[in-house]
Amino acid sequence: MSAPAPAAPRRPAPASAPPRASRPRRRGGRLLLGLVLLLALLGGGHYALWSFMLGRMEQGLEQWASARRAQGWEIAHAAPVRGGWPFAARLTLADWRIAGPQGLAWQAEALDAELRPTALDRLVLRPRGPQALRLGATTLPFTAKDLQATLALSADTPPDRASLEGRGLRLGPAEASLAIDRLSGELALPDPAETALTLALEGVVLPMQTPLGPRIESATLDATLNGAPPATGTPAERAARWRDAGGALELRGLTLRWAEIAASAAATFALGPDLQPVGAGTLRLANAPRLLEALVQAGVVAQRSAGMARAILPLMQRPDPNGGAPQLEVPVSLENRTISVARLNLGRIPGIEWK
Repeated sequence: MSAPAPAAPRRPAPASAPPRASRPRRRGGRLLLGLVLLLALLGGGHYALWSFMLGRMEQGLEQWASARRAQGWEIAHAAPVRGGWPFAARLTLADWRIAGPQGLAWQAEALDAELRPTALDRLVLRPRGPQALRLGATTLPFTAKDLQATLALSADTPPDRASLEGRGLRLGPAEASLAIDRLSGELALPDPAETALTLALEGVVLPMQTPLGPRIESATLDATLNGAPPATGTPAERAARWRDAGGALELRGLTLRWAEIAASAAATFALGPDLQPVGAGTLRLANAPRLLEALVQAGVVAQRSAGMARAILPLMQRPDPNGGAPQLEVPVSLENRTISVARLNLGRIPGIEWK
């Protein structure tokens, strides 16, 4: 019996292959590529929207300027420069100037007009650099640390409401400027024959000394101009036609806090036969004796008139229900360029020269 054949030597089992790392890498690469493409698509869409918004803004600006020029306005600026991407659509108009047919003009070194995707119903205007207001032959230069106007937009009607915010304003030449810490206001055009204005000022510093000192703590204004001023004719002709049509300035509320004095007033003004302002209203004062003494010391009120006023003031004042200084309510009038309070002449105002 033959011997069994020797067994073939066993081959070592092949080592197990390491796990492949290429698949996760490929997946990660595809995900990264997809994310890049998605961001590029979103960025391209956002840029297209930004360009569309700016195109509409330029078109709307040109249409608005053409309509104003047809009404006699002068509007000038350099070619619009686009900017603001990706957070806003902004047009910068250098050498901005606008002048109305009534002789009122405003110019600025540059004007930024801005729309944001989150607030497409509000156009924000920010003037930059030195600015100037002109009324007739009078020019008032001014600067501001921050100043912006916001216009409410509508798809069906032109803007009929604008708000204004500012701080660090200086009006007039540098050596004799009027300073305003804060300013806020709103201008509304509810219909073509009515213009409403509200204004609030804080920290007003006058460029000269006054009987009550140079600093006014706060002042507010609520006024309505009734009647649309005509757009054609000389300034005097337009003023006369506005007066003859019943035009008037209604001062609904004026408040003032100046030193120890708190004052409020309401009045209605119009133009008289000589095209000078005339009007009448009511003035309310807290701490009137302090104001009287300040006017006497400044020479505005004569000593003889002051003696009579000192005697009757206690009879005219009323206690303040809140425990403050006694309140005085007196009539106030403007006639022949003379301001009178309780028939006491306080002085004359400069006349209006209609050129």
